[in-house]
Amino acid sequence: MASNFKIFTHRKRNALYLKLIGDFDGSSACELLNLLKENCQAGHQVIVHTSRLNNIFPFGCDVFQRNFSSMNRFSNSIMFTGEYAVRFAFEKSLSV
Repeated sequence: MASNFKIFTHRKRNALYLKLIGDFDGSSACELLNLLKENCQAGHQVIVHTSRLNNIFPFGCDVFQRNFSSMNRFSNSIMFTGEYAVRFAFEKSLSV
């Protein structure tokens, strides 16, 4: 994992807010995927904010995109926001 990568979490009612900070590489992608898998539940919303990322390495995005599809049953409850949302999300999980 990138040495400066962090995920700050905040839970409010049925929503989990994740703020990604630092550099996003392949290990960071795995950490985010694991956190999503552990916290995605039916009826709950997960909002992933991306604007505080510095460097987003293509390999990190590839790892995330390839493995995000395995979470298909929860993909409607995961929303990406912020400056780099389009680099992470599929169209249906973007916030405008």
